[in-house]
Amino acid sequence: MPSDLKTSLAPEMLPWLLGLLLVVLIAATLEGLVLSLLRNRSYDWRAYAASMGDTLGRRAVDALGLTLAAPVLAWAYSHRITTLELSTPTAFALLFVGQEFCYYWYHRMAHRVRWFWATHAVHHSPNDLTLAGALRLGWTGKLTGSSLFFAPLIWLGFPPLAVLSMVAVNLLYQFWLHATWIPRLGPLEWIFNTPSHHRVHHASNPEYLDCNFGGVLIVFDRLFGTHVRERDNIAIRYGLTQRLESYNPLYIAFHEWLNILQDLRVARGWQARWCVLFGSPAVHATTAAKDSARACAASSPP
Repeated sequence: MPSDLKTSLAPEMLPWLLGLLLVVLIAATLEGLVLSLLRNRSYDWRAYAASMGDTLGRRAVDALGLTLAAPVLAWAYSHRITTLELSTPTAFALLFVGQEFCYYWYHRMAHRVRWFWATHAVHHSPNDLTLAGALRLGWTGKLTGSSLFFAPLIWLGFPPLAVLSMVAVNLLYQFWLHATWIPRLGPLEWIFNTPSHHRVHHASNPEYLDCNFGGVLIVFDRLFGTHVRERDNIAIRYGLTQRLESYNPLYIAFHEWLNILQDLRVARGWQARWCVLFGSPAVHATTAAKDSARACAASSPP
């Protein structure tokens, strides 16, 4: 890795990130206390504990420094076509919009490509939508190369630290979207990703599957036809389409990888195996066992 990239990714931001993590942990805990003690609502504290376990496990895995994307990001920075400093509001706005565009496509592919879904399924595994559930992000994101979706921004010339910081801000913004007690926000719903939009995103109802992929903005969903509004006549069911009842953080982190391994064992031929790894998450072992690679490929458009 070039020395200048190492400098750009220096650990000065670590105390800030840890501080923000502490803030969101406190907020998630307060939500559970308020809902269960003051509003007498049912709150799943075992799911809360599982989300905290996922957070600790992810920090432990990240500490190992294993990442699939690092060599590509280093290459993109070394071969950048220019150098773009965030010295003007225009440059900052371009980075913000560019990051939103890249995040939209990462998030969309995380729902449409099983390799990425195996990690992202962890985030959708809680059967209730809570602030604690927002912290459940899985342990294998860096191992699957999810950061590759942001490599074009580094290749264009944005500093790696600026890109990674903007991604962190995007994820931090999405924390409050997991509060089910926040109502619709009127005209803001047209531009920004809101709790209403995100409730739909987390729904397992057939009417709501695979939509509202934006981070801070909802405009790319509107532009590319993946926006679905929350409907008063459809009660939202949260969680995966095949509900995950386990509270074991280890099983939660790897349950979809175990499903993939099971499907790979019964898949016949390399085309079917490729489909198991990179086809639609909706394809299961029965499809692979029948060697229905064509059906699998047809079911996984972007």
